[in-house]
Amino acid sequence: MSTLLIIDDEPNVCYSLEKVLGSAKLAVRTAATAKEGIEAVRADPPDAVILDIRLPDMPGLEAYQVIRQIDARLPVIVITAHGTTETAIEAMKLGAFEYLLKPLDLAQLREVVTRAVHLSRISRLPAVYEENPQPLAEGDQLVGTSPPMQELYKSIGRIAPQDVTVLILGESGTGKELVARAIYQHSRRDKAPFLAINCAAIPEPLLESELFGHERGAFTGADRRRIGKFEQADNGTLFMDEVGDMAPATQAKLLRLLQEGEFERVGGNTTIRTNIRVIAATNQDLESLTATGRFRQDLFYRLNVLSINIPPLRDHIDDLPLLVRYFLGRMNRELDRHVQDVAPETLQLLRQHAWPGNVRELQSALKYALVHAAGDTLTPECLPQHLREGTLAASAAAGGACDVARMVRDLLKDKTGNIYYLVQAAVDRAVLAAVLEHVKGNQVEAAEMLGISRNTLRSKLRSLGLVVEKQVSESPEL
Repeated sequence: MSTLLIIDDEPNVCYSLEKVLGSAKLAVRTAATAKEGIEAVRADPPDAVILDIRLPDMPGLEAYQVIRQIDARLPVIVITAHGTTETAIEAMKLGAFEYLLKPLDLAQLREVVTRAVHLSRISRLPAVYEENPQPLAEGDQLVGTSPPMQELYKSIGRIAPQDVTVLILGESGTGKELVARAIYQHSRRDKAPFLAINCAAIPEPLLESELFGHERGAFTGADRRRIGKFEQADNGTLFMDEVGDMAPATQAKLLRLLQEGEFERVGGNTTIRTNIRVIAATNQDLESLTATGRFRQDLFYRLNVLSINIPPLRDHIDDLPLLVRYFLGRMNRELDRHVQDVAPETLQLLRQHAWPGNVRELQSALKYALVHAAGDTLTPECLPQHLREGTLAASAAAGGACDVARMVRDLLKDKTGNIYYLVQAAVDRAVLAAVLEHVKGNQVEAAEMLGISRNTLRSKLRSLGLVVEKQVSESPEL
């Protein structure tokens, strides 16, 4: 169970927040003074703190600095009345997780607390699983003992201590955030904050503000100054997922930050310096994006100081039994189930699948199977239909007609996750196989017919596990 500490001298506020935020998964403790709250953090560290700026025995900013000295990774949410907004902003500049104005929007507060607790748990949870018989349920971990995974662990060990920018490459669902966490946990900044942002999940007009912050009046709705992630995570680590989706203007500001360690907030002209380690990740082919002008070449070189390639699940399929055992251990507790074993024929079906969605797809399939399991063993009948039938993607790879609408209906009926990636992989297999057969394996000609670059074609072939043999003409050229 996670724990939230509320430090506020108003009993009615503490009571209300405890009732609103407390749940079976979140225990809420309260403290009426800064001293009481600080001692609570020392004695039994919570997963997140809500801190009122105005306290009877100590200024809130001073209390925050003491808490940060105890644990700089602890997310602190500052709450304040309008009269002390500047003090709250100072706390944000020092690394506070968020600040909210009174009267509090309870829905917004609940969302912020959820994010803070999640970030706190994953920053402390070991990113690499060490075959503990009781895997923790709070977050995923890297699992595997196969040669490709051993090479991945070695790369993390070599790169983590080097205080430079890292680029993580890998298909969707391979665990890029887990690798970023492992790098952070084994770095020199492991006691400093770790923040994560998904560049593809935030609308472009808001992404620049989330990263760099903004000044009051910078745009419509900017009614107060906001501190961005680069300022918040000063001296710590920022993980930027899906970095290939950034717009050119944001790319330019990121390049300057990486080169010079400085930036301006949106709408501001004050230069702000920051000392931060950036770990970027993408499932896109950045070299192809730079070739087409969609990604800055100079930024690519800045990000790609050190890089790590995460193997897709099909390249370390020998880890499947260990992954299944790990996820069953977690999901039994999450879903209050007691499945202890996997039938050999079930494991064989799992091994035969192409796993275009990688470990994330496996996790989704196992959750489906666990919900539908009748006893303490996972049988083939528990699996989603597309796995029981030998997989739709495999049939597309064999050259059969790919009925996309039927595939989507079947996946929806099975309540399967990662539908987009499953369908995309099946279509890619059918299209690439047909075109390559037509051009007798000539990848240059195939790329031209498909309207994609040769690098993109090669990347897709690798991701789908397709091997192409170029056919030799029976009539030699004269």
